[in-house]
Order: sequence, then C-alpha cells, then structure tokens
Amino acid sequence: MRTLPTEQHSIEFCRDLLAGRVPEEAITFCAYLLPDRAAVWWAHECLGHLSELLDETDQQLLALVSNWVSEPGSAHHRAALGQAAAVPPTTPGAWIALAAGWRDNGLGACRSVGRTAVPPASPPGPAAHAVNAGILAGLARVALADRFAILSAFVEMGLQMAEIEALRQSADAC
Repeated sequence: MRTLPTEQHSIEFCRDLLAGRVPEEAITFCAYLLPDRAAVWWAHECLGHLSELLDETDQQLLALVSNWVSEPGSAHHRAALGQAAAVPPTTPGAWIALAAGWRDNGLGACRSVGRTAVPPASPPGPAAHAVNAGILAGLARVALADRFAILSAFVEMGLQMAEIEALRQSADAC
C-alpha cells in the first residue's frame, strides 16, 4: 500500500481507500486487518463468488481451505499445505491454500531455544500477504466492467468480518 495511515477508525480508512485512486488497497488493508484465520475465510468466501472463473485445481484447494477453517488442527490443513506447495502460488486458490498452510510450514510456529519459546523470524502477516495476492489474482480474472462492483462487495464483506472479529475479541476480554 502506498496510502499513508491516518488517525481515522479502520473501517472509515478502508472505505476511503475503496473510494480512492487505487481501490485495490482496500483489499490489502482488509487482508492485514483481519486475524489470519478470519482473513483466510474471507478470501475463501470472496473466491467462492468467482467460482466460474476458477479451474478445478483452485476449486479443490478452496475445499481444503474450507476444511482447515473448520478444523485448523486436522489432517485437512496439512493436505492444504501439501497441495499449495505442489502448485506454484500463481493462481487464486493456491495463494489462499498457502495462507492456510503457512503456520505448518514453520513460519508461524515458535521454536524452542533451551526453555524459551522463540517466535519465528518471518515478516509480519505472511498469511495476509498470501490472502491479498489470492483475492487480487481472482479479481484480475473479472471483466473490467464488473471489477469495481465485485471489489467493493469483497471489501464490505471484509469489513463486516472485521466488525464481527472486534465484537468477538471484546466479548472474550470480558
């Protein structure tokens, strides 16, 4: 993103991005705004609306991602990672499967040094990066005349999920 942060509330800032010169930055913002699991589900839902533009491999990867969101510790999660590793992350579904499997790849897991757990040395938000790439790759397949309407719908869905996550976190804090 090239847009500099402001003092605005996240939702307002994202809507301003959507109305700005590069509306795709709103997708990027949502990808980083949402917690990883919610971001992966959001991407899955976005690409589900583009299913007619996705090939069979992407459809299979998205099915594995759906299983991972339901049960992140299940064998389906490892299968999603295996599938993502086998497919270069150049398609929308491969990017989303990569986001789902990122932690199993050792990038999100803590390692032990003596008795101390050391966080990974990966950049912040690698799953968000993959989510962003997957959604934007899907949007690139949409007819230009329809792209802004679909992009707007995806951003609104992401913002709704962000609001739900914020409510869930505040309820958990009580």
